[in-house]
Order: sequence, then structure tokens, then C-alpha cells
Amino acid sequence: MKRRRSYAWLGLLLLLLGTGAAQAASDYHLGPGDLLKISTFGYNDLNADVRVSESGNITFPLIGQVRVEGLSTRDAESLIAEKLQTGSFITKAQVSVLIVEYQSQKVSVMGQVGKPGQYFLDGSTRVLDLLAKAGGVADEAAADRAVLLRHDGRSQVIDLEALFGGDASQNPAVANGDTINVPRAPRFYIYGEVQKPGAYRLDRNMTLSRAISAGGGLTARGSERRAVVKRRDQAGRELTASIDSADPIREDDVLYVKESLF
Repeated sequence: MKRRRSYAWLGLLLLLLGTGAAQAASDYHLGPGDLLKISTFGYNDLNADVRVSESGNITFPLIGQVRVEGLSTRDAESLIAEKLQTGSFITKAQVSVLIVEYQSQKVSVMGQVGKPGQYFLDGSTRVLDLLAKAGGVADEAAADRAVLLRHDGRSQVIDLEALFGGDASQNPAVANGDTINVPRAPRFYIYGEVQKPGAYRLDRNMTLSRAISAGGGLTARGSERRAVVKRRDQAGRELTASIDSADPIREDDVLYVKESLF
């Protein structure tokens, strides 16, 4: 059965509406490569654009090196202000830290998406945000489940239909080093007395009747009652059996619809 909605369009729309959008930058943990704009209220000489080094440090006027790796922007503001005050440079420092470029944290989006590749995290980013950045899910080619592989080896199956239906439990936050993989959808094959023989996407709860519908329906000579299925058992042997209209279709099934006897 052809999908009735475009996952790519839905993902982008939900992103624009703010569902699963990135949270405030204060949730983001700074790391090597991030470019920061640091401002000190009332002290123009203490305004600077600095990049976090590979060792996780920045260099700031008067106080020298400051380790900011792993800190939120709010924590970095407090730390810089504290060093300015304890060094007796400013009595009461008001420091602002803004992230100009997010470079330290990446997530890979692979498989059946518009633009597979690596994407920078900018704040508390979730699965839906990353799918939208990657151009959305390929409507016909993609499976209806994705896999979120964590950087520590754990994995989570993401139900894409539930996700695009607004199920927040299917939209977890992602972290640096995670990978989202959208596999290719399973297929079945139908031949014989149908209008459009060929390979088709295997949707959930696919039955013989729905499979015939996907194949354009019966020809004038076709009989649903005379359909057979070829499938492999657990030992890999190919078996042929009759099949009823309500029987479920499995991945890689080969359906053959015979002519009616009358």
C-alpha cells in the first residue's frame, strides 16, 4: 500500500512548528572546535570571539586559559566572571557567552534519508530534528522503523509512524557520536493475474488482499482464491503453499495469482 503521507514533509513541518526543536544553548555542552562570542558588560576590551581548543580550553584577556569543555554557556559565563573577579580585574563582572559555531558534537544520519551524512548538534537536538536536517525520510524506499545507535553501543528502535504522529516517546534526545539509521523497507513480490506485477513495499499488517491491491488489482481472469506464496523456512528451503485473503505477507514473499477455473 502506498504511503498516504510524506515523511520528509512531515518532518520539516514539525520542525518549523517547534516539535522536537533544539532547546536553549544552555543545554549544550561546549567542546573542541566550538566558536564562542564572549562579551563583558561595560568593558569593550574584554569582548572576544574565541574558539575552544583541542584541549578544551579558551584563551581570554587578563585571565589567560580557561577550561570550558563540558560546560554549558551559563556555566562558562559564571566561570569567566568568577576569574575576572577573583583576579581583582572587575568587581562585579557580567559576562555573556554565545555559541557562534557548533563544531564539537556530531551525529550521523544514514540510510534512506534525503541527505545522509554527519550533522552538528546545536543544543538539545532530538531524532526528529536530525531527520529534518537530513532532508526527511525517503517516502517509499524507507522502512517504517529506524534505529538510534548510541555511541556506547546501546540501540533503540524508533517507530517512525508513531514519531510523525506526535508520540514524544519516539523522539529521544541524541548525543555526540550517535547514529540514526533508516533502513530500506522490506519488499514482497507479486506476479501472475494482477494488473501491475512486480516488487512492492511491505507495509505493516499486509495481507494477500492488500498485496493484490498494491499490484493494481486482479485481471479479468485472476482469482484471489487461487493465489499461492513461495517463501523460505528457517532452514532456507523454499516452500510453496496456498494463502487466504487475510493471511499476513512476510518479507521477500513471492505471490503468484493464478487464473480462475471458471
